[in-house]
Amino acid sequence: MKINASESEGVKAPCIRNVKVRKVSLNTDMYDYIKSIVPRERLLFDEPMSNHTTFRVGGEADCMILIEEEDELLKLIPFFRKIEQDYFVLGNGSNLLVGDKGYRGIVLKLGEGMKQIIVEENCIHVQAGALLSATAVVARDAGLTGMEFAAGIPGSVGGAIVMNAGAYDGEMKQIVESVKVMNQEGEIMVLDNDTMEFGYRTSIIKNRPFVVLEVVLQLQTGDKDEIQAKMDELAEKRRSKQPLNYPSAGSTFKRPEGHFAGKLIMEANMRGFRIGGAQVSEKHCGFVVNTGKATAADIKEVIEEVQTRVKERFHVTLEPEVIFLGEF
Repeated sequence: MKINASESEGVKAPCIRNVKVRKVSLNTDMYDYIKSIVPRERLLFDEPMSNHTTFRVGGEADCMILIEEEDELLKLIPFFRKIEQDYFVLGNGSNLLVGDKGYRGIVLKLGEGMKQIIVEENCIHVQAGALLSATAVVARDAGLTGMEFAAGIPGSVGGAIVMNAGAYDGEMKQIVESVKVMNQEGEIMVLDNDTMEFGYRTSIIKNRPFVVLEVVLQLQTGDKDEIQAKMDELAEKRRSKQPLNYPSAGSTFKRPEGHFAGKLIMEANMRGFRIGGAQVSEKHCGFVVNTGKATAADIKEVIEEVQTRVKERFHVTLEPEVIFLGEF
């Protein structure tokens, strides 16, 4: 692991009193401190999380801060830790289910200023907020191969690193050279591939309070037409096998060892199983979808019922890939 010493002098925040951990209470001191870092127009209150997740459900977050610079995270996160304020760092919301009663905390949403993508020879330097799909297109245009598998994954690069996202025999572990992260004290670290402890849908970051800031991807020189052909082939596979016409979080469950989640769910006779507007996809049983009017509670109940029935019939525990946030 390579560690770069942070140049920050630390957060000189005012003494904050009466801050509720489960409900954001912006007293004057706290509000003024946040505004000294982020302009008022980037502070959103009672923000519907249904506008920020691919499930298209979720209640209001007490406060959302649109992050446009890395330095803003370096100042805000240590501050929130000091005052014991709950926060959640949000990318594209593609693997997230927010409860109908919302999130009693502060959401730090990575904005356009955190989506820079720079190509340097066979490496791509990409900030955490950039979409995987956009990064794959940049790689193609630069004649770099290795990211074709990621072209159809709807998440951000930061989220993909946390869970070692993958598809069609490809995963982030195969292309990551290093990851720049920040801890809750505002210290910056650069973790190499081995230190990231990538595994199936996991990484060292899943178990530590690190925030991904930037990633260096190591790719190979390739032919643009061949790269595009591969991307087209995988896109067609997705269209033919996945319920892309409904809001979802992609594959709902991790693949249990020795099994396939979708096959187990189908054999448990749960194809098309429905609660309210949430349904086990008839096209691919590994997906729970929002058919149009689902609530977060509907989706959560379907997920739990699937887990129960598969466990009862096959003695296999299905673990969700989806992150649950807030109150249901």
